[in-house]
Amino acid sequence: MLIDFLKLCRPHQYLKNAFVLVGLIFGGDGSLGLFLRAAVAFVAFSAIASAVYIGNDILDVEADRRHPTKRNRPIARGAVSVGAAWRLAAALALFALALAAALSPLAALLIFAYALLNVGYSWRWKQVVIVDVFIISAGFMLRLLTGTLGLGIPPSTWLLLCGFMLTLFLGFAKRRSEMLALEGAETERAASTRRVLDDYSPAMIEQFMSITAACAVISYSLYTVAPETIARQHTQKLILTVPFVVYGIFRYLYLLHRERRGSDTARDLLTDPHMLFACAGWAALTLAVRL
Repeated sequence: MLIDFLKLCRPHQYLKNAFVLVGLIFGGDGSLGLFLRAAVAFVAFSAIASAVYIGNDILDVEADRRHPTKRNRPIARGAVSVGAAWRLAAALALFALALAAALSPLAALLIFAYALLNVGYSWRWKQVVIVDVFIISAGFMLRLLTGTLGLGIPPSTWLLLCGFMLTLFLGFAKRRSEMLALEGAETERAASTRRVLDDYSPAMIEQFMSITAACAVISYSLYTVAPETIARQHTQKLILTVPFVVYGIFRYLYLLHRERRGSDTARDLLTDPHMLFACAGWAALTLAVRL
């Protein structure tokens, strides 16, 4: 049962909370105190994210039981009761808010806003075409803001724009992956899994992905050469990291279309050697040019 509770929390998804560390990487002063505060923010967001995942699994249990892969989740297959899942979600949410409040009132407010955003998403917004992906993106942006404004670090507007476009791209890629996963499934089962997919078409999502991917690359590229970035990072070489970003996006598109991945971004990043190389190369070069 402990393993099922751990699966319910989806710890591999904590990789998404790396957005909380953006402020530390691009705007931090390198102090141990800031590093520890960023680590606390990461743990707090991981806890609230797990609470949200559990809540979503509870609300989506019937749809998950009809899904080709989600039916194996602990609640959907009956390994964890709904009551036990609710208690775990509440404990994690309270823990997250307590940690965030210890950082700053704004950090606590942002994490609380993330929880409310996901309540709205589960209740209604996930069935509204395009809005559903914007809500997913907003969740990532709240992570980014918690790691910047929540820690007293002013975020770069270019970096915020890049994060927004990148997360929109990942959101639309997730919807495309869901459509691919349901191809060939029974009509009734496919229709009941996620109704918003009926309002999308493959061509439409491909266009959305192309636009947001291009905007993400352009905005990040402009961020690396912006005068404020050069002044803050004390280097003009951050532009050297752009090829890793471009390669990572291209590889993700390859995985989506050739291997039908994309429904679980964190798992794709952790299991594909090319994605690991792109992320590790970007991180290593980013730190190297700042030294």
